Amino acid sequence: MLLSSLAAPFWSRCRSTSRDRDDRRARYPFCLKIVVVSYKNRSKNQSRRDDLKPAPFRADHVGSLIRPDYLIEARQQCAAGEIGADELKSVQEEAIREVVALQEAIGLCSVTDGEYNRGSWHTDFLLRFENVEPHQSAHKSTFRNAEGTIENKPHTVRVTGKLGRPNQIFVDDFKFLKSVTRETPKITIPSPSIMHFRGGREAIDTVAYPTMDEFYADLASVYAQEIGDLADAGCRYLQIDETNFAYLCDPALRAQVQTSIGEDPEELPHIYARLINAAIAGRPDDMAVCMHVCRGNFAGRWVAEGGYEPVADVMFNELNIDGYFLEYDSERAGGFEPLRFVPKGKRVVLGLVTTKHGQMESADELKRRIEEAAKFVDIEQLALSPQCGFSSGIGGNTMGIEDEKAKLSLVVKVAEEVWGAARAIS
Repeated sequence: MLLSSLAAPFWSRCRSTSRDRDDRRARYPFCLKIVVVSYKNRSKNQSRRDDLKPAPFRADHVGSLIRPDYLIEARQQCAAGEIGADELKSVQEEAIREVVALQEAIGLCSVTDGEYNRGSWHTDFLLRFENVEPHQSAHKSTFRNAEGTIENKPHTVRVTGKLGRPNQIFVDDFKFLKSVTRETPKITIPSPSIMHFRGGREAIDTVAYPTMDEFYADLASVYAQEIGDLADAGCRYLQIDETNFAYLCDPALRAQVQTSIGEDPEELPHIYARLINAAIAGRPDDMAVCMHVCRGNFAGRWVAEGGYEPVADVMFNELNIDGYFLEYDSERAGGFEPLRFVPKGKRVVLGLVTTKHGQMESADELKRRIEEAAKFVDIEQLALSPQCGFSSGIGGNTMGIEDEKAKLSLVVKVAEEVWGAARAIS
């Protein structure tokens, strides 16, 4: 009786018409156990999130920024043993101060550290988990651009034992960022779904985790610990970087999911929604959590293509998050029709400005596309950003810092002209 009564608010948010929710509850109980714990610690007003939060902002950005040459050189010197970790840290902090000042001067209301402390947008986080080690996937990824394709076996991770978090991961990074900005500091973390999607069941130790329910429960718990510590440090704007919802929009990748990791592409979005919800369930009521949905981004190349229709209902109505950074810089993302599923109380940040190349967009064209999107969702729920980060890893950029600055300035300019402010009006 207690379990069903506590879980009811969580499941009542799921609006899928194509699935039997009771059947999914029976098959995937891991999230119920976590929801029971988190709901005990939440105040009554945390069970509903009907009001738009200030973040994401009218003019926003995804997070990663182009690293200056001197920072890249310092990382290389540290790897070669020419300088120590303390000296590298000093260089990183100076670079972060500079990029924070750049963002503030442009007029952005959310500020990141550019991910300057990381070599990669995801593995620097995931490899800090206990019993997680680097692993090269057996399955190929194909990166595309107008010049052709590049195939590789991506570096990912595998789970060799029970998951844990021996130490805080990005908390100190956030504290430093918060100390050097007068605007809202935003921290980005990879989605927990990445721990499963890149390798599937075969990358998860079966002795430690005889069932996937146990794995998902522990994975969500580790994320919840880190998010809780970030909240205690003052974080009120968190972004989850998620590739797999976008990959599940691509017909070829949906077929590959069945053959490579043995999963049902129709079911995975529901599973991942529960996983993410469990990870963030204990967050403070005043913490905005957003999700960046990415089709792959490296050196101007992408992995996936296809509109959001296959995952839109699940993504917008089963995920208990506040906003979505959606790629919309090319025809690969499809039309704005899937935005009809966006409920009141959530915001969509339209990624209309590309980070794939330095060619500038037209302000008038951006405004036209915002008007087009507003046919499917209230314009007051919309915001503007680049389609992705400017530098998902070290190097490989197709533009310079001046191009980056110009594109971010354009985002602020257009947001002010469309909504009257770069900051959201709450």
